[in-house]
Amino acid sequence: MEKVTLTVSGMSCGHCVNAIEGNVGKLNGVSDVKVHLSEGKVDVAFDSAVISLAAIKETIDDQGYEIV
Repeated sequence: MEKVTLTVSGMSCGHCVNAIEGNVGKLNGVSDVKVHLSEGKVDVAFDSAVISLAAIKETIDDQGYEIV
């Protein structure tokens, strides 16, 4: 299991939290997602044998947020 903390810009409200946690959380291989809105950070725990970090980043990007 790998854990990463991504810095994500564009998150400002509860909808942002729900969009990221909901969409990333349902990806196969992701076991935990936690958005820290005030810090602009997203913690993700995932199985790198099942899903790549690039695929997780792409899902966040597809929601309209930018990983910096």
